[in-house]
Amino acid sequence: MKKIILLVAITATVFASCIGEKKEKTAIKEAVVVPVNATDLNNVDTTVSILNWKGSKPTGSHNGTVALKSGGLLIENGILTQGTFVVNMNTITNTDMAGTNGAAKIEGHLKASDFFDVAVAPTAKFVITSVVDTEGKLAVTGNLTIKNTTKSITIPATIATVEGITTFKSETFTIDRTDFGVVYASKKLDAALKDKFINDLMEMSFSVVTKA
Repeated sequence: MKKIILLVAITATVFASCIGEKKEKTAIKEAVVVPVNATDLNNVDTTVSILNWKGSKPTGSHNGTVALKSGGLLIENGILTQGTFVVNMNTITNTDMAGTNGAAKIEGHLKASDFFDVAVAPTAKFVITSVVDTEGKLAVTGNLTIKNTTKSITIPATIATVEGITTFKSETFTIDRTDFGVVYASKKLDAALKDKFINDLMEMSFSVVTKA
């Protein structure tokens, strides 16, 4: 009887730990060659297209947006086949503390050399390399470049065209910033930080709209 009770307790503990796990980062692979430069289309409306971001640490989290500098979406026979989003890293904005000195401090640090180093890497980029459509849900594979490091990732997304305007929206995906050389306050690299670290995993999502 004691063995049965022990087995039930162990099973319950394992199950509880599984459902409590955090969302894993988006898998990355080496970048692939892209035959078409969709940026040449220049049909993305940069006034409304953004990259959303969220970062966290033990004491809380911050979120914000980054504007697109340029981009293009290639739609053939109603199907997304290519796309490029160039992100202007100089426009990093913190929105949860908007209008405060705290927001300005966060924005300045994210742009600094020990984080995204926008003086050296003023843009980030996502270049679509393949799209798989399963009942309207897209699995979009592309080369993501941050801080001049490029990796291939696959993200879930949807796309819709209304009155000639196409809207591409990705679901939230998670990257490990250290994969792209952003290592400031990473506990993975400096265990001495204890609870003073910044989580390596960052959440992102795209909202890209074409011009009318």
